[in-house]
Amino acid sequence: MVDPKDGPADNGPGKPKEPESKQAKGGRARARKLSKSERSEIARKGGAARAGWPQATHAGPLVIGGIELDCAVLDDGSAVISETKLMEHLGMYRSGALSTRRVADDSGVVVPLHLAYKNLEPFVRMHFGAKPYEQLKYRTKQGSLAHAIRAEDLPKLCEVWLDARNAGVLGPRQQQIAEVADILIRGFAHVGVVALVHEATGFQYDRQREYLQELLKDILSDNLRRWVKTFPSRYFKELCRLRGVPYRADMRLPMYFGTLTNDIVYKRLAPGVLKELQDRNPRLEGGRKNKHHQWLSEDVGHPKLLQHLGLAVGLMTVSEDYDAFSRLLNKAAPHWVEPLPLFAESPNEDGD
Repeated sequence: MVDPKDGPADNGPGKPKEPESKQAKGGRARARKLSKSERSEIARKGGAARAGWPQATHAGPLVIGGIELDCAVLDDGSAVISETKLMEHLGMYRSGALSTRRVADDSGVVVPLHLAYKNLEPFVRMHFGAKPYEQLKYRTKQGSLAHAIRAEDLPKLCEVWLDARNAGVLGPRQQQIAEVADILIRGFAHVGVVALVHEATGFQYDRQREYLQELLKDILSDNLRRWVKTFPSRYFKELCRLRGVPYRADMRLPMYFGTLTNDIVYKRLAPGVLKELQDRNPRLEGGRKNKHHQWLSEDVGHPKLLQHLGLAVGLMTVSEDYDAFSRLLNKAAPHWVEPLPLFAESPNEDGD
């Protein structure tokens, strides 16, 4: 009898093998159709994924001083530049002799190929500190393993080569590398290179979109809040005065006051708030079922509304007419200008 702890019994000589699943057969059939390079690429992708290297979420070309580099932003937020493309522009080629110099003495750290020269060691320590500058690995958007440098390290890398040139320790071929480094260092500032990578890859726009989504999530409520009187009577009293409309406490306000309130209040709370409120609280045949402010969150959205209303009423009080009030309001709390079409504006501005 076989002990379950020992696993399945071995099919001895002459014994039938376990039947192969259709999935396994299909996998082997697909593998036979792949070329050697395709199989290698799949293996590299699998290895990179298993190793847990960070993944590129955005990628694109970055042109500095007429030199085009491949750059990416990783899922941990790091901005990086492809080592392979950089080495091509520097005029470097991977070789066995160069690879043997990649392991730093004593530390065992693998140094990037573009700095793996003995005559560069003192300058690498000067710009990167006592700890050797280690290569960076990541997965491309397609899943392949790639090597890169961090965007903020590119200026320091160039300075390594330029200082080595100034010290007169470079050979003729290395002088050409230093010339490219000189072009790069003149093409960007230390502070701006990460922002350049964010722009080249489109990361900054997605980051902005995510920020606005989080902002709306804080301001708006997932559930309809109970109705609480929020707009003070003085708001409507002053609005009537500025528009030349006789005011009574029990009056029915003109319909267009809703459009005015959208302009005075909701367009100025945060980008996209008005569009989101109109989606959650649509105008029906008999009017809106609820008040817009009932969809604002209790901890963020509602206090923000009250603060803005206090500002608006104060400006109304000191204004002689609606145009004067609008000028003051536009200066104190202008409309949110959205650089991206993240939230489409409705052609019909329905009021609260």
